[in-house]
Amino acid sequence: MQNRLTRLALTGALAVGLGAGSYGVASAASGSGTTTTTTTTSTARPSAPPGASAHNPWGNQRSDETLLTGDALAKVTAIAQAKVPGGTIVRVETDADGHAAYEAHMTKADGTPVTVYVDKNFDFVSVE
Repeated sequence: MQNRLTRLALTGALAVGLGAGSYGVASAASGSGTTTTTTTTSTARPSAPPGASAHNPWGNQRSDETLLTGDALAKVTAIAQAKVPGGTIVRVETDADGHAAYEAHMTKADGTPVTVYVDKNFDFVSVE
């Protein structure tokens, strides 16, 4: 009787072991097992906007912004060039993000992209 109980216990343990092992292998193969994620802080620049390239760091013009012309273009361009000496104007347009009324996308002399914001009275707001 004792041999029978021992065999039954060993058979049960073997079945449980095989089941657990098979589950572990299946989980690892399917990627559905538990994973640990480590979060690190990055000092990398944010991703570029759609259509951005080395020659066009600001990407394509948004459909909710309008290119400036005439007097408005001249005034915002003058303010932007005064605030970013040696910079190159990429595009001057209305600002749909609410920072100001107008924005001038530029690249600094070192190639770094910046935006100069100007309010509706053509007063300088900020450079970001």
